[in-house]
This record gives sequence, C-alpha cells and structure tokens, in this order.
Amino acid sequence: MKAIQLHAPASLDNLKLAELPKPAAPGPGEISVRVRASSLNYHDYAVVKGMLPTQDKRIPMSDGAGEVTAVGEGVTGFAVGDQVVSTFFPDWLDGIPPANGFQRVPGDGIDGYACEMVTAPATSFTHVPKGYTPAEAATLTCAGLTAWRALFVDNAIKPGDTVLVQGSGGVSVFALQFAKMAGAEVIATSSSDAKLERLGSLGADHLINYRETEAWGAKAMELTQGRGVDCVVEIGGPGTLGQSMMAARIGGHIALIGVLTGFAGPVQTGLLMAKNIRLQGLTVGSRQHQLDMIEAIEANGIKPVLDKHFPLAELADAFRHQESRAHFGKIIVDI
Repeated sequence: MKAIQLHAPASLDNLKLAELPKPAAPGPGEISVRVRASSLNYHDYAVVKGMLPTQDKRIPMSDGAGEVTAVGEGVTGFAVGDQVVSTFFPDWLDGIPPANGFQRVPGDGIDGYACEMVTAPATSFTHVPKGYTPAEAATLTCAGLTAWRALFVDNAIKPGDTVLVQGSGGVSVFALQFAKMAGAEVIATSSSDAKLERLGSLGADHLINYRETEAWGAKAMELTQGRGVDCVVEIGGPGTLGQSMMAARIGGHIALIGVLTGFAGPVQTGLLMAKNIRLQGLTVGSRQHQLDMIEAIEANGIKPVLDKHFPLAELADAFRHQESRAHFGKIIVDI
C-alpha cells in the first residue's frame, strides 16, 4: 500500500511517499479499513514540523475516514462496507481523559492515516453521519469534536448565549456552526475582511477585524451591552488569552484549545479571579463524545466547510497551504 512516512529530522521536506506491506487481517475485536480521506489539523502540523517529537518513519495524520473491508472475530458494531471515521484517542472510550497524553494518538504516538489501509481495534472508529462523504467525515475526528466538547461537554451552550470564535480554521468554523445550531449568538474575529464576510454568511452575528480593532475583547463587551460572552473558543493561546478574558462575562467559560501564539505566556490572574472565569484546557474528546456529536449532526443536517483538496502524494504541499493561513475551514487529503 502507499503511505507517507515522516523521516527524521522532522520537516515538510522529509515527508516521503513509500510503498509498504498491507496491514495484517483483523484479529479479534479489530476491523480493516480502506482509508479514503484525511484532514489537516494544527496537531498534525506540529508533528511534521518537529514541534512534537515522534518516531522516525511515523505515518502522520490523526484523522481518517473510509470503508470497512474486513471484520475480526467478536466485532458486532461494524460490517464490511460500513463508512467509518477514526477517533483521536483510540483508547478513550468514555469518562475522564487518558493520563498518557498523545502516546496513543494516530499520527503522533502511533501510526496515523496518511495511508491507504489500516487494521485497528473497532473502538478506534465510529460510523460517519448519514450522507457524509469520506472527505466530510475526516473533518470530525479532531476539529469537529474539539468544538463540540468546548460548547457542549465542558460547557452547556443554550439558546440566547453568546459564543466568541477566533479565526476561520476548522475548530472555529465548527464552533460557529454548532453554536448557531444551539440558538446562540456568535461573535467572530479574523484579520481578513474576506474571511469575516464568509463567517457572516455561515451565521456569525457580529464580525471583528482584530488588526483594525486590537482591543477586540472590549469590542465584544460592547457588542453584548457590557455583559460579556458566555464562551470563548480560544485558539490563539497566550497571545490572545488576555483579550479573551476581557471579552468573557462574569463566570464565563474560556475553552483553551490552541497554541498558535506559543506554548507558554503570562496570564492575567487578577482578571481571571475578578471575573470568576472558568479557564479550561481541552484536548479533543472521547469516543462517546464523538458518538453524541454525530447524533447531533444528523439531527441538524450540519455539513463541514471544506477548503482545498490534495492527493496523498502532495501532503507536504497541503501543509504549506496550511502554513500560508489562506485556508478557510478544513484542508482535505484524498487517499
């Protein structure tokens, strides 16, 4: 089978197309899947750029969708031909997050989905939403589920609440769509007026260009008549956290997801305390969270926003496109 391997030292130039043996037939509790699509996440980018260490010749990409080609003994939830999508944490089925971090995440601690075929435990997959293509399904594993958990697992967004989303990447666009599904008001930020226009077409109620309005936290307060937002989907990290706290209401929730501005930085603890803000870091979600999200997607007819498609052999170019920050929504790898 064809696969992309990341050779040491990690870099985009060291993503190499390889011909590898087909995976073994599924054993008890396992299924084999013909992978049809993957999608890019910042986590994948951090791995292939060497920001997150991994094994030499690792097959990258955490997200994968395709069809079941074989079923092992004892598997009852899947049949040959079923359309499936991977889970980010194959061993986190429910309950609290695992203690081993990313050690079992595909494309990081174990081989991922930049390949044509995989054999893995059946619990490493769920069915896809009805009517989804493999490309659409491959957006759910990381970006979709992260947004879902930020709004509905660690929080309880309801009609009339206000959600602030940052930028136009996969998590932010999903958060916008999910928030509107729940009847919430959405404030969206971006440095691009063209992207803000697209966010508005997806339902964002208020648009802030953060290059033109550097104090966008105060602007968000103004837009909510001084109350503040109920939930901030925090993508930037230390460089944007201060403005997010300014935007949050008393007792508001900030879902700390991204590290686009760095892995560490100062925190205005006085503001955090004065506003009684709940600041929570999160890393994607469990298989049960994914099942709940897919049920909601089917009930509401939500479809992901797809950006450019790249063939597997051009994975490095897909990451270069991600680096340019020209994308809107999810970048797809067709396999």
